[in-house]
Amino acid sequence: MGSLRIGTFVLAGQYPGQPQQEALDRAVRSVEVADEVGLDSVWLAEHHFVPYGLCPSAVTLAALLLGRTRRITVGTAVSVLSTQHPVALGEQAALLHLTSGGRFTLGVGRGGPWVDLEVFGTGREALERDFPESLDLLLRWLTQPAVDAAGERFRFRSVPVTPSGGDGAEPPPVVVACTSPDTVRLAARRGLPMLLGMHIGDEEKAEMVALWRDTAREAGVPPEVVRAADHVAAGVGQVGDSHTEAVQTLRRALPGWLRQGLAAHQTLDGGPRAMRDPFAYTELLCELHPVGDPQLCADRLARTSELTGITRFALLVEGSGESAATERNVRRLAAEVLPLLPGPAGKAAATGTSVRDGAQQSRSSGDWLSI
Repeated sequence: MGSLRIGTFVLAGQYPGQPQQEALDRAVRSVEVADEVGLDSVWLAEHHFVPYGLCPSAVTLAALLLGRTRRITVGTAVSVLSTQHPVALGEQAALLHLTSGGRFTLGVGRGGPWVDLEVFGTGREALERDFPESLDLLLRWLTQPAVDAAGERFRFRSVPVTPSGGDGAEPPPVVVACTSPDTVRLAARRGLPMLLGMHIGDEEKAEMVALWRDTAREAGVPPEVVRAADHVAAGVGQVGDSHTEAVQTLRRALPGWLRQGLAAHQTLDGGPRAMRDPFAYTELLCELHPVGDPQLCADRLARTSELTGITRFALLVEGSGESAATERNVRRLAAEVLPLLPGPAGKAAATGTSVRDGAQQSRSSGDWLSI
């Protein structure tokens, strides 16, 4: 098991009766605190037309947060590729990566069969048939000095890529949200790490990692790329004085947010949709993820890493729905859980040195790899 790197997963969820401004302020402040206390990364979700998450543009929020922070890596989890042009997204990603000194990571995903596809005019084809074409165009834009397109969805003459990595700079890292075997295979054939959702347990994560590894090898992905694949596991992180206290905090707040937020989704065809029971889902999240006293949280993170090989985590820390409680949760995660973890994260926390400080020092010696 390698060194664990702990980050936060920010949805900017609007809880029942809560003003939108409060939810957004809480999200921004949580990232500022995560940077201050030395967490590794922050991952920003993107949603449209639902209070489940009030951030409609993860790259826009990333730009704000990169300007407000000094150390932390900021990633999108995810930018929905099915509702935007891959060239426009690639331009924004390159700009953020270059101007932040390499602190930006682009996470992309299909999204779902929601009304978003109607509003933005991309249609169901963008979600299903055209997603591989969009992903490949995005990857070419991030790695080549000039790009043209002659696909089913995108057709244009060769144009120069600006800004680009043509001056020797590395392109932004890319991860792909995977919730199905088909998308796992798609990411694996391109050697792209996965972002795995918080709705699945360790066994299923391990199966997806194994499928990714086998598919990448069969596709001829270089062995060093397969070995270095840096997948990310999303989850919930709630630190309390006891397991009971942490669970009760989530039981009080999460079901109302889940019920209100998930019910607001409108399907593309206008038909009914199945929705998770918010109480059962809350219990599942408490069972699967680091929810409890500091030692229990550290043990669950270590167990997930041991079973799956994943060492990067994106933890939802705003489960209480309250600004002060969210900030306290982030601080406890850094001060009380990190020191119990194996590797540099625990050592850095124990000595008062931030994980990102150590990363910056290693980068200067050429021995640091960006996520």
